[in-house]
Amino acid sequence: MADEVATHYSGRGDLAEAIAGKLREAGKDIGALTTADLGSIDEFHIRGRKATLELAEGLNLTAGSRVLDLGSGLGGPARTLAETYRCRVSGIDLTPAFCEAATALSRWVGLSDRVDFQVGDATHLPFADGQYDAAMTIHVAMNIAAKDRMYAEARRVLKPGGRFGVYDVLQGEGGDVLYPTPWAREPSISHLATPDDMRTLLSGAGFKILSATDTSEESERWFAAMAERMKQGSSPPLTFRMFLGDDFPEMTRNQVRNLQERRIRTVSYICEA
Repeated sequence: MADEVATHYSGRGDLAEAIAGKLREAGKDIGALTTADLGSIDEFHIRGRKATLELAEGLNLTAGSRVLDLGSGLGGPARTLAETYRCRVSGIDLTPAFCEAATALSRWVGLSDRVDFQVGDATHLPFADGQYDAAMTIHVAMNIAAKDRMYAEARRVLKPGGRFGVYDVLQGEGGDVLYPTPWAREPSISHLATPDDMRTLLSGAGFKILSATDTSEESERWFAAMAERMKQGSSPPLTFRMFLGDDFPEMTRNQVRNLQERRIRTVSYICEA
C-alpha cells in the first residue's frame, strides 16, 4: 500500500527541475527567489499557507523549537514555520521525489540551515523518544490506514507537554467521496476518519485535545475559486497539476462537490502530549 501511495504522488520526472523551468518561464531568477514565489505549489493542502499559519498558532513555537513535519511533501509548511518562527523543522515523507524537491526548494529560498527532509514512514519514525518540542501533520492521514500507529509515533517523539497540530480531510456525513481527488484516484488508498474517529484516535495515542476547528466552508470557497481560475485559464505558472497529472482539474471539480455535499470535512486539531 505504501508503494501505491508513493506512486500516486510520484510526479513526472525531476520535480525540482520542472519547477525551476516553470519559474524561469515566468521570469523568475532562481538565485533570488522568496517563499512567496513558491506559494502556489509548495503548500500542497487546502487553503495553503493561511491554513499552515493558523495551525502553527497553537503549537507554542519559539526560535529554539525543534519541530517535526509528518508527511512534509514539497516542504512548504516546514519552510513557512522556519521563516515565521525562526525554528528548526525536520520533515519526513514517503515519496523520495518530494524529499528531493523539498531540499532543492529550501536551498533556493535560503532556508537550508533551518529545514531538512528525509524519506520515511510516519507510522514507524526513525527518531528517539522525546526529541521534538512540536509536531504537525497536514493532509497526510487520508492515505494512512494505521492512524493509531501514526499518532502513537507522534506522541512518542514529542517531549512531555509538546504540541501536536493535525489538519486533515475527514469523512463527512454526506455520503461516499467522489473520485479522483488530490489524495487518491480511487478508494483503495483513501482512508478517511470521521470526526468521532479522530477524537478516539488522538486520545488513544495519549494526547489531550485542546481544540478542534472545522474550516469546511472556507475550504469550499478556496477550491471553488481554484476551479474558476482553471476554467478561465488564469492559473499561476506553478500548480499541483505538475505532479498530480492531467486529471487534476477533475480532482478540483470533485473537491468542490465533495465539500458542497458534505462528503468531506476539513478539520484541524491542536493536541498536547
